[in-house]
Amino acid sequence: MKIAITGATGFIGVPLVRALVARGDEVTALVRDPDRARSKLPEPTKLVRAELETPGPWTDALAGVDAIAHLAGEPIGGKRWDARQKQILRDSRVESTRTIVEAIGKLTPERRPKTLVNASGADYYPFASGPGEFDDDAVTEADPPSDSFLGRLCRDWEKEATAAEAHGLRVVCLRTGLVLGPRGGALEKMVTPFKFFAGGRIGDGRQFVSWVALEDAVGIYVAALTNESYRGPINMVTASTRNAEFSKTLGHAMHKPSWLPVPGFAVKAVVGNELAESILHGRNVVPAKLNELGYTFKLPALEAAITAALSE
Repeated sequence: MKIAITGATGFIGVPLVRALVARGDEVTALVRDPDRARSKLPEPTKLVRAELETPGPWTDALAGVDAIAHLAGEPIGGKRWDARQKQILRDSRVESTRTIVEAIGKLTPERRPKTLVNASGADYYPFASGPGEFDDDAVTEADPPSDSFLGRLCRDWEKEATAAEAHGLRVVCLRTGLVLGPRGGALEKMVTPFKFFAGGRIGDGRQFVSWVALEDAVGIYVAALTNESYRGPINMVTASTRNAEFSKTLGHAMHKPSWLPVPGFAVKAVVGNELAESILHGRNVVPAKLNELGYTFKLPALEAAITAALSE
């Protein structure tokens, strides 16, 4: 297959490109800095300089490909959310997706891609609104979006992607949970306090953490790109685990204690109130569609997924 990918130098993007190249696919990576990308991505990946929020010559690279994997987006937890950072988060997702879909619409039908696999987030769904309020019910792709900032962001992001259906594309939106993998991602930040024997649950620990191993995240992207049965929103999670149990499992995998809880006010002080709400109030997201589609998880057990990530 001929596949164009954005976010190719990211946490999921790099191993995804490697997996596609290993399959024999012809991969074009749309990147901001080709020189930096070359050091991360395998040959013979083609590199095209692109500012995704703005139409330009880079859109020519979309003509004639079979599929697009759109993973690009400013890291959610990279900085505190002031008005400017919220706009950056939105533009890097919503505006870039709109630009890609509009570019697709300008192609002749025979030159258009057949598939768009778009990143999204499990933050699409609502979370409990107050301390001690937790809904244990399973959350599936049929549940409505949240009215939180992240919920609206994911909703609008998916809306722009779904607009590609009008151009004849099969569209998949992967609502991603916490991705467990080596050398990056949220897990890299989570292990630091455990290294200093200061790890533990966050808040009261009852909130759910929806997670997926990096190996499975890559496998799901490949399946979504190549299998026409994949379409619409799909929860890209393996399971959801209580934060207290997640922390205990992380400590066990690291051979460290998990006795020191992180109080909610400390989380809010570090990341701000809005992002803290998402961290302190999770959802029991389940992979309903992946189960229906028959996807077989390579790392279905939490401790095995964490151990695999740490061992690399």
